[in-house]
Amino acid sequence: MTNPNPGNPLFYKHLPSFIFASRWLQLPLYLGLIAAQAVYVFHFWVELVHLLEAAMGSQTALQALVSSIGYKDPSQGASLNETIIMLVVLALIDVVMISNLLIMVIVGGYETFVSRMNLEGHRDQPEWLSHVNASVLKVKLATAIIGISSIHLLKTFINAANYDEKVLLWQTVIHFTFLLSALAIAYTDKLLQDAYGNKH
Repeated sequence: MTNPNPGNPLFYKHLPSFIFASRWLQLPLYLGLIAAQAVYVFHFWVELVHLLEAAMGSQTALQALVSSIGYKDPSQGASLNETIIMLVVLALIDVVMISNLLIMVIVGGYETFVSRMNLEGHRDQPEWLSHVNASVLKVKLATAIIGISSIHLLKTFINAANYDEKVLLWQTVIHFTFLLSALAIAYTDKLLQDAYGNKH
């Protein structure tokens, strides 16, 4: 009689455990995202300090702000105006929203694909983490991307005089593409949930 499981039986016994343990290879990726978030925090504070210094009359800080937001004053006036403040604040909000997106990916991704965090009962446990899965994470990420795209689009419209019409058009088209993609993802997720619910 031939052996139905040729080869080393011990190897096949431990192979599933080895494959499952490979999920820990994602850990350096999440640690890298934490490092990227630290860079965003540093960038946020640099921009905020420049804004505060510009408000107190520093021309060097003002020029740094104008350069970072790509603003060109047609009057060539070197003064902190409402448009510059608004663009800088929107840039700061943009950094915060991207940081929120990073937290969502780091925490939700680690919980879903690597290992449980055992945060049950922790007073700071995010509400969404209790029912997070790959599908929920995908919808939340799509929603966060729409928010970030909206901020970018608003910044572009406020500073529209410094952009070509094609840039304005394509940014609008891309934003609507993100919106339609998020709606499609949410609708597909709803169909899958309904189909799964009908089977149970």
